[in-house]
Amino acid sequence: MTDASLMSADWRGRRVIDLGCGDGTYTVELLQSGEPASIHGIDPSPAAVAAAGARSDDPRMTFAVGSAYALPHADGAFDIAYLRGVLHHMERPAEALSEALRVASRIVVVEPNGYNPGLKLLERVSRYHREHGEKSYPPRQLDRWVEQLGGTVTARRYVGFVPFFSPDRYARVAKRMEPALERSRGLRQAMCAQYVFAASRP
Repeated sequence: MTDASLMSADWRGRRVIDLGCGDGTYTVELLQSGEPASIHGIDPSPAAVAAAGARSDDPRMTFAVGSAYALPHADGAFDIAYLRGVLHHMERPAEALSEALRVASRIVVVEPNGYNPGLKLLERVSRYHREHGEKSYPPRQLDRWVEQLGGTVTARRYVGFVPFFSPDRYARVAKRMEPALERSRGLRQAMCAQYVFAASRP
């Protein structure tokens, strides 16, 4: 997922906002691998933001408690907004996309692939998925939201075969099948577990 995210945009020297940064694990990873000029993580959880702030004292990286529905930043304040695995947790994902496209001219999004049959099965039978309200959206729905907001999807990638929070037994089997599925043009859209896309606005 990280490799697909890095290939979806030119991060070097850019101003980045990481929406739903959690404990900062992927924020730090993106800073080290993508080399943006700065990266600002936002998360609604004070505990997560505190943990993120303790990960690094790099002055290019900052964190704050906040809501992706109402960002305290001017239009175009950032070059790229990054949303990794957050939309499917939200009650109003299209609103979060709208805010992301408002504060950044480009967005990079990582989401569970709602076409993946194994993932749809897990959402129905996995206790974790049911208790935590885990869900996935078909990529065409995500693309449609972007288009309705005036954006244009500029890059699409389907990666992995291990859905988020898979049981270990399922994950071990799926991981062995992953390379072949990612290479298969006919199967990856339907079978890969994550959809990674970039979009821009005028």
